Amino acid sequence: MFSKEQLIENAIKRLKAKNEEIQNALGFKIDIDTLTAIKEKITTQKFYEVKPSDYMPVVVGKHAFSESILTYKDYSLGGDFEEGILDGNSNYSKLAATDTAIDGVTVPIKDWAKKHTFNILELKKASTSGNWSLIEAKEKSRFKNWQLGIQKVSFLGLLSNTGIKGMLTQADVTANTAVITKNISDMTATEFQAFLKAVLAAYYTNSDNTVLPDSFVIPTDDYLGLGTAVDETFNMKSRLQRLKESFAEITQNPNFMIKPLAYAQKERNSDFLGAGSGLNRYTLYRSQDEESLRMDIPIDYTPTIQDTFDGFSYQSVAYGQFTGSKAYRPKEMIYFDHSA
Repeated sequence: MFSKEQLIENAIKRLKAKNEEIQNALGFKIDIDTLTAIKEKITTQKFYEVKPSDYMPVVVGKHAFSESILTYKDYSLGGDFEEGILDGNSNYSKLAATDTAIDGVTVPIKDWAKKHTFNILELKKASTSGNWSLIEAKEKSRFKNWQLGIQKVSFLGLLSNTGIKGMLTQADVTANTAVITKNISDMTATEFQAFLKAVLAAYYTNSDNTVLPDSFVIPTDDYLGLGTAVDETFNMKSRLQRLKESFAEITQNPNFMIKPLAYAQKERNSDFLGAGSGLNRYTLYRSQDEESLRMDIPIDYTPTIQDTFDGFSYQSVAYGQFTGSKAYRPKEMIYFDHSA
């Protein structure tokens, strides 16, 4: 049994510990003693980060302060070639004609702005912590918010605005569910060979026999398993090597790219694809042609100066403009989906 004095002392210790926990959660106050050494380098938070420009053309700095971008698309009209063949009995006043038609694709531009604030007391308190800069940390936090937001929009679009699509959520791109029915890394040797035979053929048919792709995006969890051999009884090459060789050889493009993408995993895209279930989405497309696929950032992240209205509280605003990703030639992209 504890005495009354011990119970009170233990209660005070618990309250003190809880108070320190609250103070230390996201504040400046972290208790140290004379034997505590403070390391110069600060450990920062990690995020999943990829560069959208590694996956698609991203045009920065054009059409600033506009509300939308209109891209014209022209079409050739003219009937069959043989309609133009002439013979001695031809009526030259009724020659077959060719013509052209024009259409437009309008992509909305979204405005973005966020502020951060601090006051002199916060600044002075933070300065006593040694090598940590409050203003620098706030600016890095805001820029990271922009960077990660643009990253997610480029691949998935916006949940709050279904008109803003990402590379993986294009409404007019065909989704094929027959060619890939399980992870490529889980396929048997026979299934893998059938996949290699069918996948580029499906793309070429989808493009009306006009072009071949230059890139293949794979869900990251499947990509990480492609180091296994196609057939362990003849394990000279991994599945990834065979994929690269096959795509490069058939497309006659030695620079054909195969890239992993976490947003292509069903756990990452479930809010955007499949009403909560999500899909593992593989994408064959042309990643180097901005007439095929493009994202625009009319105004890149732009911070304003730190300003004050009363000499005590300071505020800074950063702003920018962005669009979603748009497949301007949707037949030059194809999705392969499975939910296994």
